[in-house]
Amino acid sequence: MIELSLAQVAELVGGRVLSGAETIITAGVETDSRLVEAGSLFVAKPGEVTDGHNFVSTAKDAGAVAAIVERELTDVDLPQVLVDDSVKALGLLAKGVLARVRDETGLKVIGITGSNGKTTTKNMLRAILSQVGPTVAPIESYNNEVGAPISVLKIDRETKYLVAELGAGGPGSIAYLTEIVRPDVAVELKVGLAHAGEFGGIETTAKIKAELLVGSDAATVAVLNLDDVNVREMAADFAGAKLWFGTNADADYWADNYSLSLAGTAFDLHWPDGSVNRVTLQILGEHHVMNALASAAVADSLGVDRGLIIGALQALPLAERWRMQVLERPDGITIINDAYNASPDSSRAALQTLAQLGRLTGRRTVAVIGEMAELGQYSKEEHDKLGRLAVRLNIDLLAAVGPGAKLVYMGASFEGSFDGESQYFESVSEALTGLRGILRGGDIVLVKSSKSANLRHLGDDLAEVGK
Repeated sequence: MIELSLAQVAELVGGRVLSGAETIITAGVETDSRLVEAGSLFVAKPGEVTDGHNFVSTAKDAGAVAAIVERELTDVDLPQVLVDDSVKALGLLAKGVLARVRDETGLKVIGITGSNGKTTTKNMLRAILSQVGPTVAPIESYNNEVGAPISVLKIDRETKYLVAELGAGGPGSIAYLTEIVRPDVAVELKVGLAHAGEFGGIETTAKIKAELLVGSDAATVAVLNLDDVNVREMAADFAGAKLWFGTNADADYWADNYSLSLAGTAFDLHWPDGSVNRVTLQILGEHHVMNALASAAVADSLGVDRGLIIGALQALPLAERWRMQVLERPDGITIINDAYNASPDSSRAALQTLAQLGRLTGRRTVAVIGEMAELGQYSKEEHDKLGRLAVRLNIDLLAAVGPGAKLVYMGASFEGSFDGESQYFESVSEALTGLRGILRGGDIVLVKSSKSANLRHLGDDLAEVGK
């Protein structure tokens, strides 16, 4: 965060200083009082469960020197800026700070959206670009109307690259974030069924994802997934330069000659000039090759040395915790914990990876599946299809966990699975007890669910057995 006086903050957000106009903000901006550091600006955000105004005093005790508020707090001796909407003020502050730093330093911004792969691609780009200059990228999935601006406000005048993850929260959500970050490079990864139930269908999802291109200008370079028909369609009217990535030679950056093992994923990366490099990711799963291609295309467009690009991709130990995270037990059981997020696309890809590993190693495969959230009207069909796919892929044992995943178990049963090949556990605790008695040395175990199903902790607990 660049240093700003509270008066300057008020000017950027269109607010009114109630006290302490000369107060200097020297640290970051937070909406969570537990994250406040000395010199921070605290944004009091009303929430569904609690109200940030109740924690302004706590933020002061933690070191906050000022607060943005929607109502004056006379009982807290802390400089305040009064606004109508603190979340909108946060966005305006991020937009204003970014514009100022950009004008002064030439900072480059990369905006990433897509139904799957945003966080992995963000982490890959952070690993690559950090070798060239100071790089700011979100922690975890800070990609909504609150998280994205907080991430933007981590920049300072030394920052060379900002990687912004733009998550969809409904129509207009990505347009709002695009207006804040104004990307120099805009990345469209994939349009899938993630959030389709919430948004009303994949067509609406595609329109929301397209807001990134609609909100970018002709000076923006678009990095686009050639394999995705929705991405191809949304790019038709984009006036800026386009770089395509994919799995065939029609793309500018493309991959073939895949090789998979528990050590990671290898492929040949073809560059626009026809040169080819072998890349070996430590990250598991062929679906992450597309994220690597997108990252390589972005970095190449920014003039990063290709050797540095390849080296950074190969050195990255994992996409992120709970995302195809490989955990080895002393008894020879391998846990692949991929339970931070789940959509039909990512769940199919994870199952296919598990099946491939089983064929390559001759080891027994076990899929532990929880609910895929936010699918709405598609939920029954997609959970049923996932169970049937597990049978068709010859997964040796399927364990469905929780009421939201019961249709996975039923789909497997209807596809021809019998008792012993598929089981249903009502809760995570039941699954932990049951699986402890079922797993045996040499098993490869995939744990896959949305974050809300809490299977990521089940995966961690299974990995701890025998240690």
